[in-house]
Amino acid sequence: MKTSPKLIVLHPSIHKQGGANSHRTWFLIFVSFFTFAFAVTLITTRDAIPTTTDSTTKTPLPKHVFDALLHYASFTSNSTASSHMSSAELNSIAAVLLRCATTCNFLVFGLTHETLLWNSLNRNGRTVFVDESAYLVSKLEENHPEIEAYDVQFTTKVSDLYELLEYSRDQLRNECRPVQNLLFSDCKLAINDLPNHIYNVAWDVILVDGPRGYFPGAPGRMPAIFTAGVLARSKRGGEEKTHVFVHEIEREVERVSSDEFLCRESLVESLDLLGHFVVEKMEAKRFEFCPESEESSSSSSPTSYSDD
Repeated sequence: MKTSPKLIVLHPSIHKQGGANSHRTWFLIFVSFFTFAFAVTLITTRDAIPTTTDSTTKTPLPKHVFDALLHYASFTSNSTASSHMSSAELNSIAAVLLRCATTCNFLVFGLTHETLLWNSLNRNGRTVFVDESAYLVSKLEENHPEIEAYDVQFTTKVSDLYELLEYSRDQLRNECRPVQNLLFSDCKLAINDLPNHIYNVAWDVILVDGPRGYFPGAPGRMPAIFTAGVLARSKRGGEEKTHVFVHEIEREVERVSSDEFLCRESLVESLDLLGHFVVEKMEAKRFEFCPESEESSSSSSPTSYSDD
């Protein structure tokens, strides 16, 4: 019987087969990890660019700045009203605020069309508004709770201008002296019913743009101008000089009161209807608002007022 040829088949050893599988497995793991890491890096890098862009372009404006921009964007052709400040007047006040200390103290008499602007321009400092209308102050605080405002009652009248001037001169060494704490003053021209801490602030800038003063029965701005003059001369700490702005200074009450309590020699600039005074601190022992040589014309005969 013929024997068929036999084939010799070589089988790899179990040990060698296991080693090859092990190497292949580790290779696949390495490739998979590298692919995953590359994909993650690519995705992360790609997504990082929009994220950075979004954080730059979507940063919201501070609320008070946003409100002010909206306020002025909606302003129409009635901007010619005399009660609104001109561009030159706005720039004059803004320039002083810009040069002011980082924590500028800004006191404003009167709530006006520019209220939101003043609060925005002095965003890093302290701005306080004082107005005759409790209703307007309440609405302002309701709509803009970040704004600090107070209402005060005025007992003066525009028609009493010269009578009040004579009274203040008689009381120059007593209740109406130029250096004092107004919180304890009984002068008829003193605004003394604000919160106590207001009188302890070293005001850098004061703007008188209220209360009303365009008819005989209106409160007039004599008290605001007198108070500004006393606060500037009596302040402790802060800068030696205080910038005091008086709006609508062409009117008799504003002009005469400014001559009397802020002094002509302190007037550094006059733009349109805005007077800019720089008033220095004063020693307590002095009892005159202005030097005798600069006696104002406020002692001239009174001018009759009309209801216009």
